[in-house]
Amino acid sequence: MAFELPALPYSYAALEPHYDAETLEIHHSKHHNTYVTKLNAAAEAAGVADKSLEDILTSLDSIAEDKRTPVRNHAGGVWNHTFFWHSLSPSGGGEPDGGIADAIHGKWGSFEAFKEEFSNKAANHFGSGWAWLVVNSADELEITDTHDQLCPLSLGQKPLLTIDVWEHAYYLKYRNVRPDWITAFWNLVNWEEVNKRFSS
Repeated sequence: MAFELPALPYSYAALEPHYDAETLEIHHSKHHNTYVTKLNAAAEAAGVADKSLEDILTSLDSIAEDKRTPVRNHAGGVWNHTFFWHSLSPSGGGEPDGGIADAIHGKWGSFEAFKEEFSNKAANHFGSGWAWLVVNSADELEITDTHDQLCPLSLGQKPLLTIDVWEHAYYLKYRNVRPDWITAFWNLVNWEEVNKRFSS
């Protein structure tokens, strides 16, 4: 069965003023959709069209080397974007509570220290990619980044939160000032969803 573009969990205008409707519509309906279209072709060519995204991303080594790169890029593009949309909420922002709050305090000492390190990772990422909060292979929280559309699932990590720092994710509103986009992002973080991911 062909992969399809997942619907957003909110309207294009729902994240205003922090994330503008024009950027969100282009990002979802054009960029994300292109990854879906190209994944269907790449997965078919690699013989993995019947697998789930998660199965594909956690078993890339089983794909023939000459077919692997487009599958990795486009499967990552589809999964990363879907995960990103659900990391945001019109009623998001503020500080987390529950298990993820305790874990963040245990690792970084305070939410502010975590927020600063995550923001720095996102701001200083060179080129296109993502900054992530993950549970790493040692079962510890870690702030990391990936280039292009590499997905943490392919690295044996459990993603909890991400920010997209490809320029198309923010350029219409924030131009080349990535730190302004990162500041706005904190007003949208869906901590309820992050907590569910952490406890699952």
